[in-house]
Amino acid sequence: MRNISFALTIRQFNDGTKDVTRRLGWRFLKPGDRLMGCEKCQGIKKGGLVRLGEIEVVHVSRQRLDMMVDHPKWGDEEAVREGFPEMTGTEFVEMFCENMGCKPDAVVTRIEFRRVGAGKNQVLRSKDREPETDRRSQTADDRELAN
Repeated sequence: MRNISFALTIRQFNDGTKDVTRRLGWRFLKPGDRLMGCEKCQGIKKGGLVRLGEIEVVHVSRQRLDMMVDHPKWGDEEAVREGFPEMTGTEFVEMFCENMGCKPDAVVTRIEFRRVGAGKNQVLRSKDREPETDRRSQTADDRELAN
């Protein structure tokens, strides 16, 4: 089983307030894939990996990060789903870019997940997953994923 780090959102993962994560890369994921959430995945000495719990991927999409800014209501809702209810979508994008070393127009992988065997996060809020995208702003890879 592949590991996925939640180093910046350990508390949110553990308390069940996070059911969406955005990643640079991770294009290979598909609904049904199972991953092991971990505190940190890189630079760990043998035997030092801290597992937080198993997740199942429910929905995967590729989108520009700044959609959270361009669609403020949705962006604010997504910040909550990312585990940051105190942030607006714009603030989340700023924080993400600072931590990940990218720009707001970066195309990221949005991963919606559920905890496996955890009672708190079993019911997903899947209504209105994301706003419609303008296909002209998508890359060829993104259009291929959408089809």
